[in-house]
Amino acid sequence: MQSVFKVMSFSVCMLMASGSGFVLAGDDDGADEAGRQHEAQVVGWIEKGLIMPEHTAVKIKVDSGALTSSMHAVNLETFEHKGKPWVRYDVPVKDADTGDMVTMQFERPVFRRILVRGAGGSDRRPVVKMSICMGDQVYEEQFSLRDRGDMTYPVLIGRRTIEHIGLIDVSETFLLKPSCSQQEHEEERNKQERMKDDEKLVDDSEIDQPEQTEEELEAEE
Repeated sequence: MQSVFKVMSFSVCMLMASGSGFVLAGDDDGADEAGRQHEAQVVGWIEKGLIMPEHTAVKIKVDSGALTSSMHAVNLETFEHKGKPWVRYDVPVKDADTGDMVTMQFERPVFRRILVRGAGGSDRRPVVKMSICMGDQVYEEQFSLRDRGDMTYPVLIGRRTIEHIGLIDVSETFLLKPSCSQQEHEEERNKQERMKDDEKLVDDSEIDQPEQTEEELEAEE
């Protein structure tokens, strides 16, 4: 009962702070940006997840102080593919299961661009859509790309993603074990390959919108 009270109390605080819908299922009935419906999950403030379609486990910080989620990325290189802006980048992380250093390489279309202001100043970032596995569910979400080498956690989950996942118990960590199927990993890999061949599959609905400014209250760790 005490744990449930803490979860619900935090949810009410989130509602008051963000001005958005109740954290459970968010404003779009638990659907992520790909339109997938999800059952609400309770997550701790630190979780373990998989960046799809790779199988490397990463530690994820769930933080309502950021609107858009953020992913560690280095060697960013922008380029044009079939008339649309893309970005290639490396994601060097420590595998949360083995402790080994792993570098994942990605190419993604740029969804939009933002100016982020935080404790360390301000910087401009490309935003891409990436899929992550948390628990037994896959979420396609917006991630801004930046060098998070000075942070403990390579991935930060912000409010845009939290509203799709469910509730946060700020007193707990590692409540979910990533257990998405091999088929889901393969489907994500195939989707990315098809996107490179068919520009009609690229969501560029916000690329021409004015650059948005967002606050990110995460402090250096």
